[in-house]
Amino acid sequence: MTYLLANHSCTASTFSTPTLFGAQILSVDTNLVNNYSLDVPTGWRYTQPDVNVQNITFCNITVTYTHPGLNDTINVETWLPVEDWNERLYAPGGGGWIAGRFILQYGPMAAAIQEGYAAVTTDAGVTTDASMGSSLSAEWALLSPGNLNLVAFHDLGYVTLNDAAIIAKELIQSYYGQAPSYSYWNGCSQGGRQGSILAQQYPTAYDGIIAAAPALFWAELMTVSVWPAFYMDFTKQYPHSCELTKLTSLAVSVCDELDGVEDGLIAEPEECRQKFSPSDYIGTVFNCSATGTNMKISPAAVAVANAVWDGPSFSDGEFMWYGYEVGSDLAKIAATTCDENGQCIPSGREQLHKMYQGFILRDLSTNITKVTHEEFDYMFRTFKRIFSSSMAATDPNLEDFKNAGGKMITFHGLADDAITPASTLKYYKQVMELDNKASDFFQYYRIPGLAHCWGGAGGQPQSMFDQLRLWVENGTAPEASPVKIQQSGNTTRDEIICPYPKKATFKKACTKSAFTAECWSCE
Repeated sequence: MTYLLANHSCTASTFSTPTLFGAQILSVDTNLVNNYSLDVPTGWRYTQPDVNVQNITFCNITVTYTHPGLNDTINVETWLPVEDWNERLYAPGGGGWIAGRFILQYGPMAAAIQEGYAAVTTDAGVTTDASMGSSLSAEWALLSPGNLNLVAFHDLGYVTLNDAAIIAKELIQSYYGQAPSYSYWNGCSQGGRQGSILAQQYPTAYDGIIAAAPALFWAELMTVSVWPAFYMDFTKQYPHSCELTKLTSLAVSVCDELDGVEDGLIAEPEECRQKFSPSDYIGTVFNCSATGTNMKISPAAVAVANAVWDGPSFSDGEFMWYGYEVGSDLAKIAATTCDENGQCIPSGREQLHKMYQGFILRDLSTNITKVTHEEFDYMFRTFKRIFSSSMAATDPNLEDFKNAGGKMITFHGLADDAITPASTLKYYKQVMELDNKASDFFQYYRIPGLAHCWGGAGGQPQSMFDQLRLWVENGTAPEASPVKIQQSGNTTRDEIICPYPKKATFKKACTKSAFTAECWSCE
């Protein structure tokens, strides 16, 4: 169904000032965009295919507002197709410390306009060049030495997400004369965290949510991200990246067929941990392509690999948080920079020190040379305290979202090198413990070989968003989702991924050379 625009122009007079409780609207700016084109590559939309957007026309409305007394400024950008609106709203999620309004939102928004959707994104008050370092140096996270900008964390964490949905729906009502019939969220990483927060705290904002590789446990994520660099400095063990790459490839070769199929992917990471012992390969000689020389796997490489897989621990040896899965890119997670003499240092050391400066010492002028294990413990506990009320998205009670008729799909790549898949599995199990029928509205998929949101050897679930729409609008729940696995020689093979706890099983009647989607079932 399409809804043709009738007698409305892309001018400020078309739109009444949005009503947003607790906020003051500062401006409503409109701009008619003609003949906009953009190539949106595979991965940018996570659950949808690549698309070449050609010559679209849309009304761009930017609403700027503040929460009086809180000294914040937030921009919500809504794009409305001037014709053939499909009566649906589409919202792409953010990434890293960026809530929205950058290329990874604009690409999916352009694709959405071409497909008939209205689209919305918010910057949550964070400038578009923000990252861990630039946020702090730009005084976004620090109001002044010693004082964190807690309002900024709350805006980014949850407040502005519902604001954007309310504003977009009001603008849609003004422009088309009716509200959207359905609203969808599609995000990964920060966007997955945002989608999860929406389901947990704002259950009527969106009817369907993709919350992929979600950064649910924000304090834990920040800690895990710097654990490899800390561990290397603390233990004075600095392996060459080639050693870690070799250990990863050895793990894949040992664990590949644990699911009964040799496809270059680890589908059973828990079993792999039991079967693969990296210490068995100490002294193994291999050729390092980066140096063009032969190299041996060192005890240091094995120690660092185990530390990455096991995850951070407290100084007394107790468990702190989950590590990454075997098969993830060790050389990226525990990156080192080596000189011509083979002397290496951890690439993540600067990030660790900046985190400690900004969030613990809260003074960017301080000079950090090292962090002790006891200080690392304190940093983790401080992160937990700071982010528990803002960035954490860990409430397993989705009863209101369920009662609102919402549907949510989460996927996580088992080779994710940024956010450990164990955190998503933990959350899904917590949801199921509260409601053993939660799979009726919430599905979780584990994707072998997929890196963070896209990339790696695994397949991209490019049909998943359409499956979500069918689930929301027709009540047809996905039974499996197809993926294409890239093979050598620029060929692909068809496989499926299954809603947890089901696993993709290759049918015995099929030959292994076939590898069509029909040869797989979820069991």
